[in-house]
Amino acid sequence: MYSLSDFDFTLPQELIAQTPLPERSASRLLEVGQDRLVDRSFADVVDLLQPGDLLVFNDTRVLKARFFGVKETGGKVEVLIERVLDNRTVHAQVRASKSPHAGSRIRLADAFDVTVGERAGEFYTLGFPSDVFELIEAHGRLPLPPYIEHAADSYDEQRYQTVYAKQPGAVAAPTAGLHFDQTLLDRLRSKGVNLAFITLHVGAGTFQPVRHEDLSQHKMHSEWYTVSEETAAAVRAAQAAGRDVIAVGTTSMRALESASQSGVLKAGSADTELFITPGYAFKTVTRLITNFHLPKSTLLMLVSAFAGYERIRAAYAHAIEQRYRFFSYGDAMLLTRTS
Repeated sequence: MYSLSDFDFTLPQELIAQTPLPERSASRLLEVGQDRLVDRSFADVVDLLQPGDLLVFNDTRVLKARFFGVKETGGKVEVLIERVLDNRTVHAQVRASKSPHAGSRIRLADAFDVTVGERAGEFYTLGFPSDVFELIEAHGRLPLPPYIEHAADSYDEQRYQTVYAKQPGAVAAPTAGLHFDQTLLDRLRSKGVNLAFITLHVGAGTFQPVRHEDLSQHKMHSEWYTVSEETAAAVRAAQAAGRDVIAVGTTSMRALESASQSGVLKAGSADTELFITPGYAFKTVTRLITNFHLPKSTLLMLVSAFAGYERIRAAYAHAIEQRYRFFSYGDAMLLTRTS
């Protein structure tokens, strides 16, 4: 039985990528095999997949979900939208010296007022005066991860989105997808690799630390996902042909595995709190493309469950020794399921 401290490691600060590379597919790729580690370029992924394999991408689009504002009392607040509930209502984190009261108003970005509603756990319900997505796009700021030390600029607004981002709703990017440019996608299609899409709106909870040494005490943040019938059919076809189902990122993995809890992948939409740790029996995904994750994070636990604890420890040690770039703007790995 693993505990939180088993997923700790020491990462030199300078290996945390602060900016993306100019070319998306120029990142490095660590191929993690059964008994070998191979240093590659990310564009080599085309050579590592076969015709009939299926890549499953997360087409969520990152919202400009961070706002700064003031309460009616004049106190400063920071708001991070967690989830859009409908076109006038959101759940959000609100940071302020004193918690805002239900019924009060907060002026955001010196542009519009929101009304504070009831608490929903750690989040506040906020009512917007008009269309949420329009106000977010016009006045919000891109919420870069906490370990990126600069404020988001226009370059981040373009590069902290996948080229296929379509469905607005995430507050963090599905970062494994950031390595794919249109040229690489076209090369994959030309080889006969099939592409499919799910949507999982990544929440701010993806950066929430695990606070319990006993992993069974940790409660995962909830995220909304949808798997279309078209994608479910593409997965079934790949499985029937004996081909790999490759999740592009842990968010695609989480959606596919959440929709497979009956033993087979089912189309549909739902909230998921699935927490994948070593010992989990994977049902759909056979390979995974993913970035390098934070120490003691649920995502590091997920990849350890998928590829094997010792293999991941060895891969991370190798990546640090070889000066790979870590986290959202960093390099990637290609993992194969242990069983």
